[in-house]
Amino acid sequence: MQSQLVSSSYGKGNVKFLKVKKDPSNPQIQDVLEANVKVLLRGNFDVSYTDADNSPIVPTDTVKNTILVEAKNTDVWPIERFAAHLAKHFISKYDHISGIEITIVQAKWSKYEVNGKLHAHSFKHEGPETRITVLDYTRASKQLKITSSIKDLTVLKSTGSMFYGYNVCDYTTLQPTKDRVLSTDVDASWVYDSKYLRTLDDVFSYADKGLFDDAYNGARKITLDKFALENSASVQATMYNMSHEILLQVKEIETVTYQLPNKHYILFNLEWKGIKNNTDLFYPSPDPNGLIKCTVGRKVSAKL
Repeated sequence: MQSQLVSSSYGKGNVKFLKVKKDPSNPQIQDVLEANVKVLLRGNFDVSYTDADNSPIVPTDTVKNTILVEAKNTDVWPIERFAAHLAKHFISKYDHISGIEITIVQAKWSKYEVNGKLHAHSFKHEGPETRITVLDYTRASKQLKITSSIKDLTVLKSTGSMFYGYNVCDYTTLQPTKDRVLSTDVDASWVYDSKYLRTLDDVFSYADKGLFDDAYNGARKITLDKFALENSASVQATMYNMSHEILLQVKEIETVTYQLPNKHYILFNLEWKGIKNNTDLFYPSPDPNGLIKCTVGRKVSAKL
């Protein structure tokens, strides 16, 4: 039997840094960005796999050093800008690199109030919530795809959620309800439209205009507001409405995807103790959980 290499990529993962940004007018006013970066290279590396020839390989240690040096020497806010900067660097420096995938996970650090106002340089960690971007670029086609996301934003509401009118069969035990606890770990992502972001330089331009921060902040606010305010008929209905609102707010976004686990909180049965009609004491059920996914895009009008 003969074998052939179908596809390959390699690089460096878990390259971590914290960068401090100081206000030029007052160095005591600062911001921080903590990131975990992964860079995967594609290109003319086949012989390193098939012939044990390492000559084309850019060492993964070099990839790590590049991430850190470029993080020092360039603006890493927002992370979409830094991803585009790294892509442009690697593609420009190494002719045999045909494509690159960059993933940046940003930890959520927020300033907190001291004496009634936000402290200039003190932060609290909002984990496990993170902000993520994935940039994929191919040299030959100049194809650019940027996907940004919110991950592990945990929310819960104690009422304002329903679930009834669903399909019932001989395997169904779930009882319908018009009042339940709803909780999830938000995994929301959005893909930027290539008709706006055609090149890596476009990413820099839109970063300067505030697109990526505005889109992230808007998507996060819509997620939290819809979750709180909507009397949810189902996780499916609420996540669709969240996606629709994001598309309305940011024209540069092509599609929105939500993946939401339904983290069940189940009423204790205390009738054995003579306690009936328990409506306020629940136990968290870690598994199994519901898992609901959807991708929402813009409807294309039919041309006559």
